[in-house]
Amino acid sequence: MATAAEEKPSRGRTAQEVLVTVLLVVAALGTSWSSYQATRWNGEQAKAASRTNAIRIDAARAQGLSQAQSQVDVATFIAWADADRRGEAAVAAFYAHRFRAEFRPAFDAWMATRPLTNPDAPPSPFAMPQYQLASRQEAARLDAAAEASAAEVRRDIQIAGNYVLTVVLYAVVLFFAGMSTKIANQRLRWILAGAGCLVLVGAIAWIATFPISFHV
Repeated sequence: MATAAEEKPSRGRTAQEVLVTVLLVVAALGTSWSSYQATRWNGEQAKAASRTNAIRIDAARAQGLSQAQSQVDVATFIAWADADRRGEAAVAAFYAHRFRAEFRPAFDAWMATRPLTNPDAPPSPFAMPQYQLASRQEAARLDAAAEASAAEVRRDIQIAGNYVLTVVLYAVVLFFAGMSTKIANQRLRWILAGAGCLVLVGAIAWIATFPISFHV
């Protein structure tokens, strides 16, 4: 019949084995979950990067359009100014009639300042606050959107990296749990198992703060 001294170590070893089993199971499940989420967030990062590139292409197109429109406005204004300077009223009116709709408010506001006699008048209609190009504003909006999307790319990369780091922590837990089964000294087994528990709890507490992706 087993003595009490023999039963106590047996119960202690059984409890330690149960703890190690729990560590192994939870760490294995955590490794699978973190690997899955790291893959998901890599997909999120790829989607965000593709979206960023598309926005930047649109921004470049809008910027190119605004530059072309500005060149048209400058060319027609110079033609008008030359005709007006030469006293060719009909030619000047011809060009003025062909000013773009976005340029005319600035031109009218500039003319209201009497630029030929007022030394304080702005040098040209392009210096007037009324000169606003929708394409230029759209380019600025798209540039801001592209930067926000790029920040999302960086965030997704960081999240995926954090999930990968938790895989490393789970590997540490598996190492401690596995080593604890190879040690003969009961106290040392509990120390290794306890260290594994601490790492596991820390990893779970940290991963609980991570966002989760289910749609890629």
